[in-house]
Amino acid sequence: MADIGVIGAGSWGTALALLLSNNGHKVTVWSIVESEIEMLSKEREHKDKLPGVKLPEDMEFTTDLETTVKKSEVLVLAVPSPFTRETSKNMYPYVKEGQIIVNVAKGIEENTLMTLSEIIEEEIPHAEVAVLSGPSHAEEVGRGIPTTIVVGAKKKKTAQYLQNIFMNKVFRVYISPDVLGIELGAALKNVVALAAGIADGLGYGDNTKAALITRGISEIARLGTTMGGRWETFTGLTGIGDLIVTCASMHSRNRRAGILIGKGYTMDEAMKEVNMVVEGVYSAKAAMGLAEKYGVQLPIIEQVNEVLFNGKSAAEVVESLMLRDKKVENPLIPWEE
Repeated sequence: MADIGVIGAGSWGTALALLLSNNGHKVTVWSIVESEIEMLSKEREHKDKLPGVKLPEDMEFTTDLETTVKKSEVLVLAVPSPFTRETSKNMYPYVKEGQIIVNVAKGIEENTLMTLSEIIEEEIPHAEVAVLSGPSHAEEVGRGIPTTIVVGAKKKKTAQYLQNIFMNKVFRVYISPDVLGIELGAALKNVVALAAGIADGLGYGDNTKAALITRGISEIARLGTTMGGRWETFTGLTGIGDLIVTCASMHSRNRRAGILIGKGYTMDEAMKEVNMVVEGVYSAKAAMGLAEKYGVQLPIIEQVNEVLFNGKSAAEVVESLMLRDKKVENPLIPWEE
């Protein structure tokens, strides 16, 4: 049994806290929002984010960050990506040398183009940082629906340790050393999911969705491998797997926001309606920054940016994508002479 602190009490943090508690660990959940902690302590349920999912009586809830960090062997950082740096700075004074921090959020910082684990390592250089990612909606993990994910860490023994902590009969955990590839797949798929949602909002069908998923993973892998991620990662759970579930499910806040945009909502109106942090909006500009830095074309992600930030209509975006210059699907496959 380990003492585990979950930093962030949103849907994903709460679902993972329940999973870890069910695995026999002593879990403390921290949130900066006092009303959220009061609700969780009193109701033993996150009525806003995970209604109907009951939390055990021995799970602790607190707004005391110092005590949570100091008493925990492992910290699960589950705040939305825009708050990763600020939260890491606040955690810094209390983190012990070599303490494991598992980032479970998904995103890229817009102004620095850094992944979330890179941010944590910069702000807390004495911590050991790992990531957990994959096709895993909090709503289903909270209900014990079978799910498979990947833990990424630089050291194999760290990955194996976390594998043992998280894994159970309904939550299968693989391990990987490709932390960069895992995080890029996790962040960029949210932008493609916005595109898939926009297509749904426009009333398009399965053909369109399949095209976006297939060409979307091609874009993600093209950028990711150029940056140093492994091709195998993008064909696995945190690449195509996470992309499929995010583009296809109504649990996906990115797809839901995209649907609203496709129906004519502005970005701000869609985010307000979804009432959760839409990570793809924050990663979209960063993705184009990375594309420019590494000289990689990302036509789908580029057009999502046009809709989000430059006032282009959703219908115009589809036409731009369909009428691009003619291409060979895979230029690496040779032709007969």
